[in-house]
Amino acid sequence: MFFYYFCRISKVRLVTEGEGAASFSDVDTLTITNIAAYQFAPLGELKALRVRLLARCREWGLKGTILLSPEGINLFVAGGREATVALLVELRRIPGFESLAAKCSESDHQPFTRMLVRIKKEIIAFGVEGIDPAGHPSPKVSAVMLKQWLDEGRPLTLLDTRNDYEVKLGTFSGAQSLGIDHFRQFPEAAERLPQDMKSAPIVMFCTGGIRCEKAGPFLEKLGFETVFQLDGGILKYFEECGGAHYEGECFVFDQRVGVDPALSETTTLQCHQCQAPLSVADQKDPRYVPGRSCPYCLQSRQEVMDEALAHRQAALLAAATPLPGSRPAVNRRPVRVPADWDRRTLGDFLDGIFPHVSSDEWRRRFEAGRLVDQNDVPVAADRVIRAGEEYFCLSDLACEPEVNAAVRILYEDGALVVVNKPAPLPMHPAGRFERNTLQFLLNAVYAPQRPRGVHRLDAATTGVVVFARTRHFARLLQEQFAAGQVEKIYHVVVLGSVREEAFVCDAPIRAMPVGLGFRDIDLKDGQPARTAFRVLERRDNGTTLLEARPLTGRTNQIRVHLWQSGHPVCGDPAYLPEQGTGTKLTPALGEPALALHAQSLIFVHPVTQKRMTFEAARPDGPL
Repeated sequence: MFFYYFCRISKVRLVTEGEGAASFSDVDTLTITNIAAYQFAPLGELKALRVRLLARCREWGLKGTILLSPEGINLFVAGGREATVALLVELRRIPGFESLAAKCSESDHQPFTRMLVRIKKEIIAFGVEGIDPAGHPSPKVSAVMLKQWLDEGRPLTLLDTRNDYEVKLGTFSGAQSLGIDHFRQFPEAAERLPQDMKSAPIVMFCTGGIRCEKAGPFLEKLGFETVFQLDGGILKYFEECGGAHYEGECFVFDQRVGVDPALSETTTLQCHQCQAPLSVADQKDPRYVPGRSCPYCLQSRQEVMDEALAHRQAALLAAATPLPGSRPAVNRRPVRVPADWDRRTLGDFLDGIFPHVSSDEWRRRFEAGRLVDQNDVPVAADRVIRAGEEYFCLSDLACEPEVNAAVRILYEDGALVVVNKPAPLPMHPAGRFERNTLQFLLNAVYAPQRPRGVHRLDAATTGVVVFARTRHFARLLQEQFAAGQVEKIYHVVVLGSVREEAFVCDAPIRAMPVGLGFRDIDLKDGQPARTAFRVLERRDNGTTLLEARPLTGRTNQIRVHLWQSGHPVCGDPAYLPEQGTGTKLTPALGEPALALHAQSLIFVHPVTQKRMTFEAARPDGPL
């Protein structure tokens, strides 16, 4: 689009048939002449024409771009005046282009660095077959006539066919825009126009007229009865009528960016990233970095991200409706043999790593063929296993318990996926859960990728969880967690009124679970653990809202430390008041929720190396 128009106007005039080099003899030879022209007409032998025009332009010292297509020619070229006139004479020798007219201007420098002649399917990208501006054009209205109609208050609709960032800089008073980012979006946007517009007069306009050449016939094809296009576009209107009925500037696709109704260059600049025009105020915005970013492209990136997240969220809802585990199925739970179990039997191996499952239960599973190899062939308990082999435990045909699948995607890019996890929802397959898990849902939404969780939350805990899109990014993030470089902040409601404003618990936690996965304080052999707590609110119902910052990463660390301190977490079915323990770790759907929420997570992005903060609003309930 950058070659529609002309740059640094000092005077605009039409070059018509019959004018030659002598017409420009009084112009300083150092002056650069810029010509812009387009014409829709059938054009053949494009390859041969391209070779000829490129050779002539280089011979004449011209630079710029010429587009050739079966539908016509579009060009923006600059050089010596005699050379530009020679090019126009050459083009007018082509049958059908005898009347090719050009806008001409002068500048004190060459705006282009090279000469290009390209063959395209269209000289203005539209993407709709059957539109023939040459054979079936819409009627044109002159700039003077349009001004007269507007002066008279004649009922009509002014339709701006340009992109949003162009409209932002200026348009006709009361004009209707289409909210498009590229002219290819015009057909879809036009189909959404109100039906009652089809019987009313419409005057379309764009910068120089070329887009309306295609937009007009398309509207007529949709059934719009009276469609005019502004001949010569906004620039011709400025030249002949000034700024009457127009507000602001006109965006142009060259170094000037914007021109006022006197066709003088304004102080507007353009962002090279998102193409948005930038006013003087925009240029003072701290988000404006010349050549890199501006307030609008940052906003555009956010809009793109929002659209992508909305798409993911819809896919997530579809994957969770109905819950994938609501249909009876056999789950295949993988078990990989570590090096220290090499050359042992499979039965001994399973007894050793799953102490909570009885030997009788394993015997029943072997007899039922529920232990299989990678080819789904049943294996026996006395099978000798080798390090690195993988076997699968098959469950009985069953439905899984219900979970809360209202997962919210907070952020995604090429490296990360950050979500707000609800509860109860297990992160990974375990116990009776295989498909009703966060991992299963994300695998369905991001397939064929399998996002990798780089840390974990208990099934009963809500809040921020980060996944990596690849193994490489997972390793980089896990290194930050292992080194204690990730800042984790939880909000938790506990039983009782906590007297201290802040306190720290550093009781060591048992390394291996007891019973059904419970871990408690082990002063002798426990793993070092440290959590800092701060009171946020003491409530009238006898509970306290705390901020918890785990400085180490032990399983159930916050729950165990608060239980040990005499203030267990509200709704915790495992760590009960007065140092009692329950029969399960996670409340079921519909039971009182565990009042523990991962409020925020702060870490360094593995690609940008910027420190990022992600927060999740506390859920309704005891929090």
